[in-house]
Amino acid sequence: MLNEFKFLTDLAQSYLTWLINISAEGVAAYILCLFFALFLILEFYEPRKDWLANRLRQSYRTNIGLFIFNSVAMSLLPLPSLLSLAGQYAGTGLLSAISSPVLKAVLSFLAIDLLLYLLHKASHSFDCLWMFHKVHHNDPYLNVSTAFRIHFPELVIINLIKALLVMVLGIQDTWLLVNEAIIVFFTLLHHANISLKAEKLLGRVIITPYLHRVHHSVQRNEHDRNYGTVLSVWDRLFGTLAELEPEAIGIKKSSPQDFVNLLKFGFTMPHRSSDKAAVSLETMIAEAAYYKAEKRGFYPGHELRDWLEAKNEMLRMGYGDERSHHNLLQKWLGITEVDKGINSSV
Repeated sequence: MLNEFKFLTDLAQSYLTWLINISAEGVAAYILCLFFALFLILEFYEPRKDWLANRLRQSYRTNIGLFIFNSVAMSLLPLPSLLSLAGQYAGTGLLSAISSPVLKAVLSFLAIDLLLYLLHKASHSFDCLWMFHKVHHNDPYLNVSTAFRIHFPELVIINLIKALLVMVLGIQDTWLLVNEAIIVFFTLLHHANISLKAEKLLGRVIITPYLHRVHHSVQRNEHDRNYGTVLSVWDRLFGTLAELEPEAIGIKKSSPQDFVNLLKFGFTMPHRSSDKAAVSLETMIAEAAYYKAEKRGFYPGHELRDWLEAKNEMLRMGYGDERSHHNLLQKWLGITEVDKGINSSV
């Protein structure tokens, strides 16, 4: 027993020595491979959805091909790594005014997570960014490798903006490595074809696969939601959270799924005018609030509460296109008719 314990202790010590001696970039790559392998195993043994084997293999080939291409291309660019910048600017940025290392770590994490939220939202708001970001959305077979489906210009933009944040705040390289590990873990988790227990409850704090599937919906009013990377608080704070199950994953109309044509696809300007919301949110809230008022016989004094309740329910259920508008109104009409029937029977 003592010999077994000594063997495990020596093994752990050797592992830690190896981990410390390799470069920070090597540690980051090791963490990425470890998390990817973990979710790959979970997908294999307990997939949430059984995708066709040949389509899933094509998705893996394309996504891993993009990952290798991006890694090689980034290594050839004359740009310093984020970790080297963090080592160079540590103690010189805005965070240098804070003495507590714990508070520095928390603020650096929140700043990076908020930055990724804002950048992600911008990628959906501006066509010049969406033309690259749509490559990530065009995978109709959501799986852990979809996290690697990023067009090269988008990856460069993300790293440049993160580098600017690192220099402005003076984020320490150790905390940056920890933050990057957390971001990698959650990015892979979001796209993994798995189900989590109590993920709706967890979604009150973090972005879970359940929430991120909405973001990959083919419907624009649904995929323009849930932009968060780690925390769901940003979507709740800025009113972009949606909790629903999308009917289909991917983007509308056919798009290439192979590596070469997907690179070309990223340089084509998007045409999303026909996919824009046909009905304003305010109109839908007003109609929903009207049915609430009708249900209580238009008794005065509850107008503001009706409006706020209707707004929250519309945001939670999704809104925007004609199909959603029709379905939601039918649902409200159905609820109203049921209530009328109950009241009349009483």
